[in-house]
Amino acid sequence: MTQTNALETLRSGSGFFLIAGPCAIESEEIVLNTGRHIKEVCSRLGISFALKGSYRKANRSRLDSFSGIGDLEALKILADAGRELGVPVVTDIHEPGEAAMAAEFADILQIPAFLCRQTDLLVAAAHTGKPVNIKKGQFMAPEAMRFAAEKVRSAGNNDVMVTERGTTFGYGDLVVDFRGVPRMQQACRCPVIVDCTHSLQQPNTAGGVTGGCPEMIETIARAAVATGADGLFIETHPEPARALSDGANMLRLDLLEPLLSRLAAIRRSIDSFTE
Repeated sequence: MTQTNALETLRSGSGFFLIAGPCAIESEEIVLNTGRHIKEVCSRLGISFALKGSYRKANRSRLDSFSGIGDLEALKILADAGRELGVPVVTDIHEPGEAAMAAEFADILQIPAFLCRQTDLLVAAAHTGKPVNIKKGQFMAPEAMRFAAEKVRSAGNNDVMVTERGTTFGYGDLVVDFRGVPRMQQACRCPVIVDCTHSLQQPNTAGGVTGGCPEMIETIARAAVATGADGLFIETHPEPARALSDGANMLRLDLLEPLLSRLAAIRRSIDSFTE
């Protein structure tokens, strides 16, 4: 899938688009089965969809936490799933040297929140020619994200998106300021996505394993749609309790369709007032 097609695919549906999938690429079976279910749901609801999965989890609290099954093996699984399902695929990169490697397999490159100010990383991602999704740092003001977006554009790539994923609140919690959605749309002049699962993380727990509040995913998602977000980011897994990464804040896969149905109804209702 070409650079233009990946972004056009996401923006081709009515209402919001969706980036969803398991947190980490654990196995071919989980990625493909999860992606197939999401595509079926999105097809029924008319929602554009991109499959996400991290080939490596570089940001872990503990040294013994799961980090991946191997970069190339994981990227190949993700790319194969995207081809079989006919959808774009999204993955994170962590260092400038990874950009070209990941771009051989992924349609959209994602910059993790902690790395959103890393100029060399943003420029390397831009130079691949693939659309770039930049997660907003938990320490960043919404308007400041325009500088990150401008780094991508200054490298000759106009296909950029930014994602809200919460702001640090004390040591072990995050909050979402939904004023940031229109503010980033105006400042960054690009699609704005709300990460409905990472925004509910509870980092820095005493046990060294990130917690979460998955029961609040719908609350965050409803507010994101109501404030006009262009897209939603939702990590989902058939059995979050058995997931190897971020199980504490992922949505159980069978809950995705009823959630998206309600969110689509909210967007239709909002749109009816602006027609």
